[in-house]
Amino acid sequence: MKKNLVTLMMVLVAGIFSKTMAQTDNKPNVVLITLDGLRWQELFSGADPLLVANKKYVGDTTELKSLFWRESAEERRASLMPFLWNEVVKIGQLHGNRNQGSKVDLTNSMWFSYPGYNEILTGTADDVNITSNNKFNNPNKTVLELVNNIPEYKGKVAAFGSWDVFPYIINKERSGIPVNAGFDLAQGDDLTDREQFLNKLQQQLPSPWGSVRLDAFTHHFALEHMKKKHPKLMFISYGETDDFAHDGEYDAYLKAAHNTDGLIKELWEYTQADPFYKDNTTFIITTDHGRGTEPLDTWKGHGSSIKGAGEVWMVAFGKGVKALGELTGNEQMFTTQIAPTVIKALEAPKKAFDLKAKPIRLNSK
Repeated sequence: MKKNLVTLMMVLVAGIFSKTMAQTDNKPNVVLITLDGLRWQELFSGADPLLVANKKYVGDTTELKSLFWRESAEERRASLMPFLWNEVVKIGQLHGNRNQGSKVDLTNSMWFSYPGYNEILTGTADDVNITSNNKFNNPNKTVLELVNNIPEYKGKVAAFGSWDVFPYIINKERSGIPVNAGFDLAQGDDLTDREQFLNKLQQQLPSPWGSVRLDAFTHHFALEHMKKKHPKLMFISYGETDDFAHDGEYDAYLKAAHNTDGLIKELWEYTQADPFYKDNTTFIITTDHGRGTEPLDTWKGHGSSIKGAGEVWMVAFGKGVKALGELTGNEQMFTTQIAPTVIKALEAPKKAFDLKAKPIRLNSK
């Protein structure tokens, strides 16, 4: 009798758990993406006329102009990021073209990466604790951690980044979220053939930088994880745009932006072919900081001393996003709004969060 009662209770608990999991699986998914240090100027106007043929920053100006130089800003941006400007513009929203009155700004005063990512992921700036790019565990909880702490979302959150500081920004130790960043390899007993190949290749193919791997590894590790685990909330951070800019290589910076546009297209096409994600996934894309424009050499850098480095942008498309295209007219948005927007897009229980910033209204103007 006692044994039968225990068995019955286990069946009931399993049924309730399965029902909760099924209900969660039916809720929307979010893919949050960042392109480190990509200027709004290139996103909305394409190749910079002052840089594209400047031999100080470009090895082969003829080649670069043939790839990305066109007479109008609209043509230039479409050649640079064809997925965003030929497809996303028809189904989503692009905010941050200051030439058209649309502004997106950081609220932290640092204007470099760790503070920028903290602001994106936590919904608030922290100019007291986050004042460097040093590897220290973030005292603030990110939206990734907050969502992962909800029982029905536990184990359904993941992060992949090219920069090796992300385990600290996300506080992998405290949050328990799987974070594959820098030169991390895919882990586990169930590695796919592609993950095994990527592990081997990453160790054989050197990166130009000591703390940032090539974005192709970040991308394909992330894509394999999505295929295998189907996370509800996925964070992917590409890093090449910032590092090539710091190196003063404008040609590589543009090529990295173009390549990342193609990687995002691949992610979108995968989600629209997978029944778990199809027509039920919101993409939100942004950057951690801007770059300078004047004097010209400041395009390579950012930080509080660089004019314009606090100017950023935001793109959204997919589930629940009204097709508004490129936003024109006066609007002011802030990076702090992205975390609450992620929560709203997920339709996660509001009681689990206490974020002050208001979410962006993606389903209306």
